[in-house]
Amino acid sequence: MTEVWETKDGRRRVRRDPPTVEEAVLAAQGLTEELAQQIEIVASLMDVSADDARGAVLRMGQRKDVNRLTIASRTGAPRAVVVERRVSRRPLRATSVAR
Repeated sequence: MTEVWETKDGRRRVRRDPPTVEEAVLAAQGLTEELAQQIEIVASLMDVSADDARGAVLRMGQRKDVNRLTIASRTGAPRAVVVERRVSRRPLRATSVAR
């Protein structure tokens, strides 16, 4: 598909937003906790110099307010845990209609 095409409702375009250095830093922080490896990952993902990557990684830093929970299975490999909250259904009250 091209970037612009015609539909019955009119012309449509594909929006292309290139990734940012901040997104690369967040991805690197998700992959490893070691600062040197984060800098290397950001530099390779964004094709920037190691000094620019170091500045971005140090500027963003590791967030302290993020709680991470990893539960190890029997084999020792971490697994994902998804917690969902379901809204309970409330029964409708029967209303009497006077005729």
